[in-house]
Amino acid sequence: MSAADDVGDGVRAYGQEALLVDVAGAAEAARLATALRADATARDRPLVDVVPAARTVLVRVPPGTDLAEVAGWARSVRARRSDEPVAEGRDVVVDVVYDGADLDDVAAATGLDVAEVVARHGAATYRAAFAGFAPGFVYLTGLDPALHLPRRATPRKRVPAGSVAVAAEFSAVYPRSGPGGWHLLGRTDAVMFDAGADRPALVQPGDRVRFHPVPAPRGRTR
Repeated sequence: MSAADDVGDGVRAYGQEALLVDVAGAAEAARLATALRADATARDRPLVDVVPAARTVLVRVPPGTDLAEVAGWARSVRARRSDEPVAEGRDVVVDVVYDGADLDDVAAATGLDVAEVVARHGAATYRAAFAGFAPGFVYLTGLDPALHLPRRATPRKRVPAGSVAVAAEFSAVYPRSGPGGWHLLGRTDAVMFDAGADRPALVQPGDRVRFHPVPAPRGRTR
């Protein structure tokens, strides 16, 4: 099977050793990934990896595996285990100074005042859904619907490391400086990724995340 093959019912071959399973959104992807891992373990089915994303789940299998058979299995798990609870992770609290460059623009776009934007963002309990473009960048679901906004029309060439941001239905923390198009609400001193640590990524898929507002250090202002 080639990368272009569609094996039917929202399941596509992704090269010779993987499948993409379509789902409705990030929450469904996380649940399906949990269900696939559990079912594979119970049936002693060999898998290389299961990776949830925004609207797909990547299923990697050993070389020589019959992808059509795996596709049938994945569809059956999706149908049988759609209510599988997401794998539980840790509780992570991230201190945030809410002084982001886009706070005023987000307030204007949502019809809220700045204090309400901060309150709504800080009140939510987020679920780490899937990893993003850089080590330590994790898409968090659970953002208040009032704060759902498309990405900035013009991305920044440099977003500072530790920036706490929102885009679409997600929130995230930039683990390092670089270009980005999300709306910046604040900043944290938390180290999101440390390659030398036993747990390199502070937040991993399945974790529950809360943002805790803290005052700006003396002498630092917006």
